[in-house]
Amino acid sequence: MKYLVAILLFFLSFQGFSQENSTLKKVYGTIVNSATNFPLANVNIININRVKGSISNTRGMFEIDAEVNDTLHITMIGFQSLRVRVTNDWIKNGNAKIQLTEKAIALEEVVVRKYQLTGYLEVDSKLIPEKENYRYSISGLPSGYEAGQYSPNAFSRVMNSIFNPADALYNFFGKRPKELRKLKEMKKDNTVKALLETKFDRETIAVLLGIDKKDIAEILQHCNYSEAFIETANDLQILDAISQCYEQYKVLKK
Repeated sequence: MKYLVAILLFFLSFQGFSQENSTLKKVYGTIVNSATNFPLANVNIININRVKGSISNTRGMFEIDAEVNDTLHITMIGFQSLRVRVTNDWIKNGNAKIQLTEKAIALEEVVVRKYQLTGYLEVDSKLIPEKENYRYSISGLPSGYEAGQYSPNAFSRVMNSIFNPADALYNFFGKRPKELRKLKEMKKDNTVKALLETKFDRETIAVLLGIDKKDIAEILQHCNYSEAFIETANDLQILDAISQCYEQYKVLKK
């Protein structure tokens, strides 16, 4: 009898899995410049729900796995980002024309004078402060925490942050298990991974995790990553940092 129940459960789970996969369709689209109607190549398209990526070809055409009500996030440098919902009509018609609008950016002269340099190496080397970032190794964790610029209380700030049950990490990680499961899925898709390597604006990560861009910096600060890392890392490195912090958080909260 037990064997019969086991076989029945396996059949039902397999049938459910097949039905779930059967809802996924190939969605086709063409992306054009709204001003010229010319096709746009190398536009990045990400299915936020499935964490799948695609890139438009030289004719502006793309295809991506999706089902009804999935949201596609479409981005290209110099153009305003766009979110498009997959509808029944889109799937039935077989193709959709999507227009991207160019950003209006006015460039002004910028003079950078953080340090008043003289041109003499011996003098200038003393004017520019040295900053070092440290990562502390904690027993039981696969890797350490970055404490930023060294200070006498840097290590205590690390320990207080990760062992404080009421810190901001709980508020973020504890309430978003579904979104955070996407972290691993993001790196499985080569298109998404390649896109994140070239971006520094945190927009794609924020969209995929369902948070505001400003929250990303706050999360990493509570994970004790340095300001230098937060400001200069590309989106893939930021993704790895959040993922690593989340895995360590799960270990400490068990």
